[in-house]
Amino acid sequence: MDATVRREDLIARWDGRIPRYTSYPTAVSFHAGVAARDVEAWLGTLDPALPVSLYIHVPFCRRMCWYCGCHTVVANTAPPVEAYARDLIAEARLVAALLPGRIRLARIHWGGGTPSILGPTLWRRVDEAIRRHFDVAAEAEIAVELDPRTLTQPMVSALAATGVTRASLGVQDFDARVQQAVNRVQPYAMVAEAVSRLRGARIEALNLDLMYGLPHQDELSVARTARAALALGPDRIALFAYAHVPWMKRHQRLIDEAALPDAVSRLAQFHAAGSVFAAEGYRAIGLDHFARVDDPLARAQAEGRLRRNFLGYTDDTAPALVGLGASAISALPQGYAQNAAAIPDWRDAVLAGRLPVARGVVPDAEDRLRGALIERLMCDLVLDIAAVARAHDARPSRFADVLPRLDAMATDGLLVREGWRIAVTPVGRPFLRSIAAVFDARLETTSGRHARAV
Repeated sequence: MDATVRREDLIARWDGRIPRYTSYPTAVSFHAGVAARDVEAWLGTLDPALPVSLYIHVPFCRRMCWYCGCHTVVANTAPPVEAYARDLIAEARLVAALLPGRIRLARIHWGGGTPSILGPTLWRRVDEAIRRHFDVAAEAEIAVELDPRTLTQPMVSALAATGVTRASLGVQDFDARVQQAVNRVQPYAMVAEAVSRLRGARIEALNLDLMYGLPHQDELSVARTARAALALGPDRIALFAYAHVPWMKRHQRLIDEAALPDAVSRLAQFHAAGSVFAAEGYRAIGLDHFARVDDPLARAQAEGRLRRNFLGYTDDTAPALVGLGASAISALPQGYAQNAAAIPDWRDAVLAGRLPVARGVVPDAEDRLRGALIERLMCDLVLDIAAVARAHDARPSRFADVLPRLDAMATDGLLVREGWRIAVTPVGRPFLRSIAAVFDARLETTSGRHARAV
């Protein structure tokens, strides 16, 4: 069968609007029944002897990228950013006061938006406040998402001085026509300069974010971008599928839909870039990541320790993730909680001295079992249903109803099934979300909120 026809056939049967499964239940199941008082109690039960991870969301950019699906707004002046930094510090103080003691931070991840929009002075001020309220482990990984277009040398110096160990640079694509079409123009030389500055400051762990499925992309152009990205020597590469959801992100309406590739072309682009990375010895990680074989993420996958959370794939073993900032999500042993996404709502709560929790969910035993199945599948691409079920005091036979669908996927070459064990094939990897969705008992009521799986 011709490769294009084969891809069309698989997409017709197995593509769909599927969550990215960075949690289970997924964020579309969050509700207002989880409130600030609940999270206050959860924080109070954390064990001070165990490390915690911290996520800090900075929802500002200098310019809106039309493909963006994140919670972010444009800030062209200093006052909004200054006020936000002040309130971040206040929120950190609120959270710390609710803890049973000083908590050790094993990881800190700054996301956005563009966290470096704070500039050196505000960055140092927020960092100092975090260290005042929490114990930052000497070996902590401190990671930050950066925009090469606005990364100055003074900012790099501030990052280095505050212990940043890993940087993720948003690239998406190096083709000038594609960059124009998504309102993110950054020549290769600009990205190379950002990499040089970071490494010159001994921030040497480097991630690059690329994207396929953007307007005007094709297999050849995506492969060119992949090769150019590898010339920068990244440790990790995230190859994300563009999620076109203009009904949720109105700025995406500025993208010319006629220039977007169809699903078959998107799948071909994924394989084209992936082949470039594989040829250079990068290990495929989960759904959409690639890493050097000696990178901690690759080692975690090889040893069965890979995890998946709201930040994507990780080797983080901390039992709790605390989120600060508008829209930030906390993942605590009892459940998930998300801050108000609108900055005014988030600020009003913080200034009133209460946690800015807007919604969340408390998983029940069934959710935790299904979440474990989905996470292991998303991370390992291999799943022993019986072993996971037994670990949750359940019988694998309760999943007998999903076997016919798994067998249909096996017939199409997406996976191999032997009893209660399934293994995703290279053909099935781009359909990993669709395979994971077999175990999602909540999908029918929430599927309209998601982008296509492929």
